[in-house]
Amino acid sequence: MSGGEEIVRIAAKGDGVTASGTHVAGAAPGDRLGEDGAIVPGPHHVMPPCRHFAICGGCQLQHADERALAQFVTDRVVFAAQGQGIEAELVAPAHLSPPRSRRRATLHAARAGKRVAIGFREARSNRMVDMAECHVLRAELFALVEPLRGLLSRWDRLAVDIDLTVTERGIACDIRGIAPDGLAQTEALLDFARDYALARLTVDDGAGPLPQWEPEPATVTLGGVPVALPVGAFLQASQDGEAALVAAARDWLGETKTVADLFSGLGTFALALAGPAKVLAVEAARDAHLANQAAARAHGRPVFAQHRDLFRNPLSAEDLGKFDAVLLDPPRAGAREQVDRIAQSTLSRVVYVSCNPASWARDARRLVETGFTLKELRPVGQFRWSTHVELASLFVR
Repeated sequence: MSGGEEIVRIAAKGDGVTASGTHVAGAAPGDRLGEDGAIVPGPHHVMPPCRHFAICGGCQLQHADERALAQFVTDRVVFAAQGQGIEAELVAPAHLSPPRSRRRATLHAARAGKRVAIGFREARSNRMVDMAECHVLRAELFALVEPLRGLLSRWDRLAVDIDLTVTERGIACDIRGIAPDGLAQTEALLDFARDYALARLTVDDGAGPLPQWEPEPATVTLGGVPVALPVGAFLQASQDGEAALVAAARDWLGETKTVADLFSGLGTFALALAGPAKVLAVEAARDAHLANQAAARAHGRPVFAQHRDLFRNPLSAEDLGKFDAVLLDPPRAGAREQVDRIAQSTLSRVVYVSCNPASWARDARRLVETGFTLKELRPVGQFRWSTHVELASLFVR
């Protein structure tokens, strides 16, 4: 490798890449390689704000400035489409969520000698980074880390996962891998929940979550409606990112009279689109389905919630043809079977939200092959400084 090569972009896993295809960890666009292979920082290389960067697996791109981050998010979705022979008529500027905006996270905890270590895992490792600061979590989530150390110090053997979510009533804290053994540990859990005004505290030793504290149902507001948040239910990582994705759906479907919301979850899109539109919300996870259904009924939203596994039993082309549009937001694997039915239907408008550009692009190719055009693509980077990228897209035929 000759000295002086310039980094031209960031690859999917976060490495800088030169024009010749050389991958360099920790490099940003505009950096150059010295004769000894060392990185010579360029105009888009910045000082990472967190002391744990380059060790903690939570962030991969803290060394890149805003422009480089936005370009990375855009490139991830545009290159995925181009890899399937698809060009969007319009690519919107990438939306980046700000620092300290993550409202949910899974932390890990284990004993490290006499101390309880809590944090994210190292990149490509099961080893844990004992968190002393975090620039992606909301402040109220990080503020709970030190108190959690004190709580968990009461357990001698410890290897747990901690799901934290900011709700309307405080933080929901769901701990997997422990159970209270005796009165002292039970009282410690209750004191902790009360002292830190938790919305909910559950523990799970492998047999399922057991409620320890939940004075009132933990709720999140979706589409202006409070919705109960079941343990383990999917929620967009940040309110900022959720707002960007919902705005896209409203822009593209705001005048639509009937919409099928597939993989609807708690109703993030269904409740936002309902009234003027009538929405069929289809979801396989029973708890999420029931939460969406109850919220819509309680607040008079025109949402018909259907409990259905769309992987095993996708909506038929005939049923889909009864709607003016479809919105789908599937898991990372995509929605091949359901997309096949959409392609076979008479639908002319599809909004596809995705957390995986690769599976989205494969599904998008199927739509394009059957007459759809990718009218607009909106890249969303709500996982700040991460290589995890999301998108919203509009297909019309």
